[in-house]
Amino acid sequence: MLCGWRAAPWRTDVKPNAALWRDPNFRWLTGGSALTMLGDQFTLIALPWLVLQMTGDTLVLGTVLALMSVPRALFILVGGALVDRYSPKQVLMLTKYVNLVLLALLSGLVLTGTLTLWMVYALSLAIGLATAFSIPAGTAMMPHVVPRPQLQAANGISLGLRQFTMFLGPLLAGLLIALFGDGSAGADARANATGIGIAFALDALSFGISAWTLAQVKPLTDTTSAPQGAPQAVLASVAQGLVHFWRDTELRTCFLYWSAIALFIMGPIHIAVPVLASSTPTLGAAAFGTMLGAHGAGTLAGMVASGMFPRLRWGSLGLTILAFDAVIGLLFIPMGMVTAVWQGAGLMLAIGLLGGFMQVRVFTWIQQRVPPMLIGRAMSLFMFIFMGLAPISAAVTGWLMKSITLAQLFAASGGALVVLAALAFVLTPLRQVNDAHRPAN
Repeated sequence: MLCGWRAAPWRTDVKPNAALWRDPNFRWLTGGSALTMLGDQFTLIALPWLVLQMTGDTLVLGTVLALMSVPRALFILVGGALVDRYSPKQVLMLTKYVNLVLLALLSGLVLTGTLTLWMVYALSLAIGLATAFSIPAGTAMMPHVVPRPQLQAANGISLGLRQFTMFLGPLLAGLLIALFGDGSAGADARANATGIGIAFALDALSFGISAWTLAQVKPLTDTTSAPQGAPQAVLASVAQGLVHFWRDTELRTCFLYWSAIALFIMGPIHIAVPVLASSTPTLGAAAFGTMLGAHGAGTLAGMVASGMFPRLRWGSLGLTILAFDAVIGLLFIPMGMVTAVWQGAGLMLAIGLLGGFMQVRVFTWIQQRVPPMLIGRAMSLFMFIFMGLAPISAAVTGWLMKSITLAQLFAASGGALVVLAALAFVLTPLRQVNDAHRPAN
């Protein structure tokens, strides 16, 4: 089987990385993005902690998280259409200023002790709406800054930095909140929430600095300057993008395949792993953290490897996707029998490694295949599949776990992924999908 793998000579793999770091546009964009992603981790830690300290109610926490995630899923396709109309840089810049204002306001309210629950609800909703536009803008930005032959190396670096901030950010945020106050001092909780307020302030600062770095970026071409006629209505623009993707056989096949994975696989993964850690006497919270850390480390390593070896594949891109997914499914099946930390960490490390490697490859393929004026809508659809469908899968998984065992859930989920990959290989043209460059049209 190893004879099917192909890799470019070492020199051709190194040159794109070296050229990227010499490109000031890439440095400005990547530096600002990394800073923002690090700041986001502070809010992701501080906001749930703030809500729990204010109310102690998990239902309220769920409501706050829903207010952030539901609008993001509902409006992300609209965000992609606006990105294509006005350019990723314009939309991304606007969302940075909006987030700067929202987080600065949240920080001020926490530090002055004037924050109330309805304000948390309102600000969470506003932040969720802003991310519906910042996500497609951010994912569509790279093809406007980096030459097409360097996209995979650029995506490998960008996604790798994102994964690294997901390690570093929570550690720094937790340390900050612990040192300066987490709002847990009984009646004086609001006065003792200094650390939480500073965490929000640092996230706001990261948006301000990254807005400045984004202003230094000069896109390679202005794809919005081509004659477009009268601007389309937003929903019509969304529909136009969906029609285009449906008519493209390879895009349609991939999006439908990923939708099936989001519905049948993502929910069990998000629900079953924490339940495994909490219900197995020999594991526990520390083991759960270790397994997640192993998955994150594997994902980061896979992203780095994908950027270093952009031509490494087994046959075509589609065949590589199917092969990796089948192996991930096989690795997921024995998770239900894990009784030791090293077993779960080893399996999660391998799953993360394969997933991280393919995530970079898939991002790059979409960006290279889709015409520049549709990149925003393409990336928003890709993100919607996992942000919109995965919560539905998680809800169904929670219901299923009332009637099946954890081991059965892991086996069924892993087996379903193997079956999906096999059916896609036999019944669809996915195995023929290639990542050779196509001219943008």
